[in-house]
Amino acid sequence: MAGKPRQELGLFDSTCLVVGIIIGVGIYQMAPDIARGAGSAWGVLGIWLLGGLLSLCGALSYAELAAAYPQEGGDYVYLSRAYGPWAGFLFGWLQLAVVRPGDIAVMAFAFATYARTLWDPFPGAQRFYAVAAVAVLTLINALGVREGKWTQNLLTVAKALGLLLVVVAALLARPAQSVAETSEKSPLPFTLALIFVLFTYGGWNEMAYVAAEVRDPRRNIVRALFLGTGAVTVLYLMVNGAFLWALGYDGLSASKAVATDTVASAFPRAGGVLIGILICVSALGAVNGLILTGARISYAMGADHRLFRLLGQWHPRYGTPAVALLAQGSIAALLVMILGSFVNAVLYTAAAVYLFYLASTLAVVVLRHKEPHRDRPYRVIGYPLPPLVFAVVCLFLIHSAVTYKPWISASSLALLLLGLPLYHFSNRLGRS
Repeated sequence: MAGKPRQELGLFDSTCLVVGIIIGVGIYQMAPDIARGAGSAWGVLGIWLLGGLLSLCGALSYAELAAAYPQEGGDYVYLSRAYGPWAGFLFGWLQLAVVRPGDIAVMAFAFATYARTLWDPFPGAQRFYAVAAVAVLTLINALGVREGKWTQNLLTVAKALGLLLVVVAALLARPAQSVAETSEKSPLPFTLALIFVLFTYGGWNEMAYVAAEVRDPRRNIVRALFLGTGAVTVLYLMVNGAFLWALGYDGLSASKAVATDTVASAFPRAGGVLIGILICVSALGAVNGLILTGARISYAMGADHRLFRLLGQWHPRYGTPAVALLAQGSIAALLVMILGSFVNAVLYTAAAVYLFYLASTLAVVVLRHKEPHRDRPYRVIGYPLPPLVFAVVCLFLIHSAVTYKPWISASSLALLLLGLPLYHFSNRLGRS
């Protein structure tokens, strides 16, 4: 099964990948909670803009790393070069065992929840839908990069048009018409609201994982990160403005189904069905993007570490990391059966994920000193301010996640530490 990645992703494909992964279901599920943490209508727009700007600071850092090291694996490569093989191994281990299958399962479960509202043919249909989504999209991506990228492009365009539909529907409604419940809800801490905002922006770094498959990576990776993050920020601001216009701040913060309420204010009969379809498409786009990029991390780790040798094979016929894709899909399908609530799933991975975001962001500084002669087609604008700003944000979010739900965060960090003995065992087997 010898083979190597081929450059088949253009700028449009790369941008669709970034946008498609970022826009999942978080904007629909978390907007009311974020509004409660923001405290006012202007606070809502402000916190979403802040999230976009902070994400851009992270994207700028990743753009330099991805352009300088256009290899499969993203953070795995940067962490290994900056701190040593152990750091890359821990990242790859956590992504394989916890984070990536968990993210895929959460998005698949969200798809199944709304798919069931459209058609619920038999008991247990929800789990069936979720597992089927993981299985079908994994198979598509295993059969070829072209199949995976066109699936991603189609789903991304569809979900972006769907978000614009929500905006149009809101403009057709009477302003500040609250159709949601008006019962009082306790305010949410601003720190937790910011965690949720940055979660909905999560995914801008995914471009780095497929860097070896991007045409003209020195220019297109940077462009895709800028265009993707910027486009999502504009869309999020427009959609939250639409929520506020149609429902008002009180209606937004109290809503249990904010997109449905917004569309129903203009289309009472068809609103629920339209939003159900939109969220299904949005969730599927996120699932497909996570599947496509996530397997590249496992592939990179398998190519370096004999313990995971099977994952480090590139299929010569299909041109994909087929074994890594199938392993990732199997774990995700299993997790569909055992995952808890959406919010707990976010908090479960938050501390560990932002720990690696922190390490990768600081790797920009470390590698400039460690490998000063490395060709860097793009250098962070305003260096070192953007990496340092995002590093401080990561520390803040790690602290917030740990203090808000310490046991949930501790469990994911414990699995992270389990990677240390695995790393030593892998070294005893011998590195490739």
